[in-house]
Amino acid sequence: MILFPAIDLIAGQVVRLKRGDRRHMDVYSTDPVAVAEDFAARGASWIHVVDLSATFEEDEGARAANAAAIRAICTVPGISVDAGGGVRDIEAVDRLAHAGAKRIAIGTALVRDPGFAERAAAEFGELVVADVAAKDGQVRVNGWREGEALRADELVARLTGLGFRHLVFTDIARDGMQTGIDASAYAHMAQVAGFPVVASGGIATLGDLRALAALGDDVIEGAITGRALYEGAFTLEDALLAADA
Repeated sequence: MILFPAIDLIAGQVVRLKRGDRRHMDVYSTDPVAVAEDFAARGASWIHVVDLSATFEEDEGARAANAAAIRAICTVPGISVDAGGGVRDIEAVDRLAHAGAKRIAIGTALVRDPGFAERAAAEFGELVVADVAAKDGQVRVNGWREGEALRADELVARLTGLGFRHLVFTDIARDGMQTGIDASAYAHMAQVAGFPVVASGGIATLGDLRALAALGDDVIEGAITGRALYEGAFTLEDALLAADA
C-alpha cells in the first residue's frame, strides 16, 4: 500500500483544514519544499499535494505562491507527486504535468464539466486521478462546500466507464478530525470502481493504516495522511512500516 503524506497549500503555506472548512485552518510550515524534503529523507516515495488556494479560487498572489511551491516540490529527488486542487480544465492538467506531477487529481470538474472529465481520461490516461469526496454517501464539490444530488456510487461507476483507473475517495466527515477510518466505505468504493482506491480522511493511528493494508492490494492502492503526521500521532517511518504490513 502506498503511503501519501499530505501537503495542503494555502498561499504557499502548509496547512490542514478540519472537514475541509477554510475557517478551521492550522498552519504547520511556511516552507513546503522543506517539508517535502523531510518526507523524502524519511522514506516517502510519494507526496499528495493539494492547491487549496486554487480550489477556493483565492487571489492571484496566493495561487502563484502555491504554483511555485508545487513546481519546487516536484523537483525534490526521490519523490513522485500526486497533485490536485482546482483542476478544472485541460490547461490546468497540462501545467501540472509540465511541472512534473506524476498523478493529477480532478475533483469538482468531474461533476460540473463531464466533457472535460471524459477528455482528460482519454488524453491523459493513468496520469489523471478521479478525486471523489462524499459525506453520508452524497458527493460534495467546490472545496466540499457544495452538495450535489448525486451519490458517490453513481459518480464512481460513471468515471470508471470513462476510463479513470485511479481513485482517491475522501470521507469528509472524518477528514482532518483524526477520528479513525471506516474501512468498509473504502472496500465498497473499490468494489464499485472495480480497481483499488486511495483512502483519505480520518486516519488517526497506525491501527487505521494497518486496517487499510489488511484489506489487500486489490482493494486499497494507498492511503493519504496529514494531520496525524504533523501533530505526532505517529512517525512517518512507522506509518510506512504499517502501510507495508
